[in-house]
Amino acid sequence: MPADTHSSGDVALITGASSGIGAATARRFADAGVDVVLAARREAALADVAADCEAAGVDAVSVPTDVTDHAAVEALVDATLERFGRLDVAVVNAGIGEARDVPVSELPIEQFDRVTATNVHGAFYTTRAALPPLRDTGGALVFVGSYKGKHPSTSTPVYAASKWWLRGFALSVAGQVGPDGVGVTLVNPSGVTTRFGTEFRDRPNTAALDDESTLDATDVAEAIAYAAAQEPPATVTELDLNRRDIFERF
Repeated sequence: MPADTHSSGDVALITGASSGIGAATARRFADAGVDVVLAARREAALADVAADCEAAGVDAVSVPTDVTDHAAVEALVDATLERFGRLDVAVVNAGIGEARDVPVSELPIEQFDRVTATNVHGAFYTTRAALPPLRDTGGALVFVGSYKGKHPSTSTPVYAASKWWLRGFALSVAGQVGPDGVGVTLVNPSGVTTRFGTEFRDRPNTAALDDESTLDATDVAEAIAYAAAQEPPATVTELDLNRRDIFERF
């Protein structure tokens, strides 16, 4: 995507921006001249990503945020509008997964609650807070889904279910706000070599996946940037981003 695809003065808000897909997306927008608002729980890591974005010549604001707290998410959007007066892109990216290969009957309730609170409630809270300013700008709302949001996952059924929910929510929201001029996109990557999985798993994706044949965070960031840059009346409703051998498993 050319660096001048976005207009000067555009503002993008990204949740889960302290690492992985969120951090790569923040840097990608910064390279395109888009000011960024970075949200995640880890303040120090957010500051590092913000410094990278500022080095690209844009304004980068870090707002430590727990997306499972609806008041914190509302404050995040309020801080964005107070600083920039507008919001052009919101990337709903924050997410976690449960431990792999644990029978549902043995999965700790804590893990179910944490995954659901982050991936479902957090996505709803972010969408709810971001839509009013996105309507004002005719902006873009991009959800980071998953390959597992379209296919069963015996190893991570709770995570998969949360992404199935997200897919239904995103496409339904698209129908609701598309007439208002908001472009809604769901990006579904297959496995990505990030630190995803550090909360409940012995090995994150960086260790569990082969980086030679697997997507990395910059691949997903490019897809997000492409979706967000679509000019009205066009929008990419759903984008599946898979490793090239993905269908060999079927």
